[in-house]
Amino acid sequence: MTTLETTPAAPAATPWPQLGLRWGLLAAMAAAVAGFFALSLAVGSVAIPLDAVIAILFDDADQKRSWSHIIHAIRLPRALTAVLAGAALSASGLQMQTLFRNPLADPFILGISAGASLGVALVVLGTGVTGAGLLAGLGLIGHIGVVIAAVAGAAAVLGLVLLVGRRVQNNMTLLILGLMFGYLTGAIVSVLLYFSIPEQVQTYVLWTFGSFGAVTWSQMVFLAPVALAGLAIAVLLVKPLNALLLGETYARSMGLKVRQARLWIILSAALLAGAVTAYCGPIGFLGVAVPHLCRALFNTSDHRVLLPASIMMGAALALVADLVARLPGSQATLPLNAVTALIGAPVVTWIILRRRDLRQAFAS
Repeated sequence: MTTLETTPAAPAATPWPQLGLRWGLLAAMAAAVAGFFALSLAVGSVAIPLDAVIAILFDDADQKRSWSHIIHAIRLPRALTAVLAGAALSASGLQMQTLFRNPLADPFILGISAGASLGVALVVLGTGVTGAGLLAGLGLIGHIGVVIAAVAGAAAVLGLVLLVGRRVQNNMTLLILGLMFGYLTGAIVSVLLYFSIPEQVQTYVLWTFGSFGAVTWSQMVFLAPVALAGLAIAVLLVKPLNALLLGETYARSMGLKVRQARLWIILSAALLAGAVTAYCGPIGFLGVAVPHLCRALFNTSDHRVLLPASIMMGAALALVADLVARLPGSQATLPLNAVTALIGAPVVTWIILRRRDLRQAFAS
């Protein structure tokens, strides 16, 4: 693949004043995540005072039982899911943009989320399970199978895109191929839906809208370990990702085993995108928007800064998107993908208009 004109240079040493500013911004992001997390527990169709929320979290028996049930059974797992999903998708998007050296790469655009969706569809629609939620009727083995299928589907599409990417000399062509892979997997899902019962079709369509509210504590047992494992691998890949900023030839000259690093990046991205897609649906725009927001905010390409920043900003924006989708004070709930599109689409538009080579690619 050709190198974009705007490909960032290798990270240089950071002056002490700028280093202090970055630590301050990271601390502010952590505070924002904590604040939005608390707000997520307090705000909804039923408003709960923040002091009552804190008391309930510390098992204060004097608080209302209905409030305690709402927080422990509904809002707490939902907020934790939003944090995990936002962090996972943002970290995965950052890895994809570095691996493919493409500013618009992310699990959704490259068809990786579609591959995970296909894995989920094969397990859930193939077994004929019905319930209030797409994964509600699955047992222990079923949940394990869904996660494995989603991760395998994501890894398969990612590996295919990476294989084709080594033969393609244009970044926009790679994105178009990623979209085609997404359409291909979507076509297979459509065939499965055609032979499914109406209840399954309706449940699957609702799942594709995206939601953090469908994850229960029993499902969190599967989502959290897989997402945290993917994030842990991403943290360990910080140095290889920095080395890949200037291309594989440079990385090899620095002693990096490029093929091995690429496989670990694929594994991490597949775990992150697959787990989130399995339990929350194919959520778009967070993966492509958050890394660019962090680059603009911190003015760096160093993954030692970008990765933790993307994790925290992704978690914060996911909490905000979930708050907006819930329409506080109302019983209605908006599709999560509609809200993330409102956040991410302007960022993607800004990226396209800002980069001359992308404008030329669209013009051609």
